[in-house]
Amino acid sequence: MIVLSIDSSSKVATVAILKDDVLLGEYILNDKREHSVILMPLIENLLKECNLSIDDIDGYVVSKGPGSFTGLRIGMATIKGMSFGNNKPYISISSLDALAYNLISFNGIICPIMDALRENVYTALYKNNNDSLEKIMDYTALDIDELVNLLKDKNEEVIFVGDGLYKHKKYICDNFPKAHFAPVHLNIIRASSLGELGLNLLKNGICDDSNSAPIYLKKPQAERELERRLKVNYES
Repeated sequence: MIVLSIDSSSKVATVAILKDDVLLGEYILNDKREHSVILMPLIENLLKECNLSIDDIDGYVVSKGPGSFTGLRIGMATIKGMSFGNNKPYISISSLDALAYNLISFNGIICPIMDALRENVYTALYKNNNDSLEKIMDYTALDIDELVNLLKDKNEEVIFVGDGLYKHKKYICDNFPKAHFAPVHLNIIRASSLGELGLNLLKNGICDDSNSAPIYLKKPQAERELERRLKVNYES
């Protein structure tokens, strides 16, 4: 089975093609260009480099978040368009699952953290259970100090991974002695990790329907600002 996988949930744009247990190719760009501009050229170029056409793709995998509201919508729309246009199945996988899967071999708690602005992070907790990723805490948005206090209570070794480390690594180092950190190259969501998780599900006949939508966890900034203004007007 050949799958095309993309992630656009963060500043990184990444595309991968996998054939069963083999990664045929992967592009990763971390230069903040607009996903709406670069995603399709990345897909087209990767197909060409792998000597494939869109008709050779048996299924699609896309990130469902959490992450950038705009990026998630672009990624989901892109994959849905190709899936429906070619009558091939697709499945959406959490960005946090993909980050955690980068460190599946760690013997302890795997804690992906994605920047959710201010002092907040998107996170979930995982463990390796017989070489499968087991989620032990559901997707959520937390203040970084809340997360660290929660992990202290578990009294286990924890490895952190994700772009949230760019902002919060020093705080974690200063306040959580059981912390370990992923190598820099694993702190980005890789379409290959996302694709491997999705490929295994698609092979078992598990896929999304046309109504699937991204996981946002937090309301868009514009919506939160509108609610704030309405509240101020109501109280005045």
